[in-house]
Amino acid sequence: MPLAVLVVEDEADLLTTYRRLLGRDGFRVVTVSTREAGLQALAKERFAAVIIDVRLPDGDGLDVVRRAGETAAPPPAIVVTGFASKHVRAAALAAGAAAFFAKPFEVLALASCVRGLARSDAPLDASAPPTAS
Repeated sequence: MPLAVLVVEDEADLLTTYRRLLGRDGFRVVTVSTREAGLQALAKERFAAVIIDVRLPDGDGLDVVRRAGETAAPPPAIVVTGFASKHVRAAALAAGAAAFFAKPFEVLALASCVRGLARSDAPLDASAPPTAS
């Protein structure tokens, strides 16, 4: 079973880019466009990595980063934002992000980051339901 990557992003064109880019690397890509849908996805499934936009239509994407860190097998979180600043970067890292990218970003660098983080921290049993710590 391919490793799953959750993408929480409200820009449709970026969701398509993530699906194609990560799909070529053999990942199963689960995409959602809201904070709430991201939280629900984390409750239902284990992910090898999570890519999260900071500004989402229904709230702060960093809530998803924090929730990911509370799961039994926390996936590495990669934060992506079009509103990069030192403050936002510091907040993302404090929330538990393993990496931070400012939009626009180099897609090959992001893909390399996902490959490295997801494959080194992949859950042993990706089909097992997640449990909170």
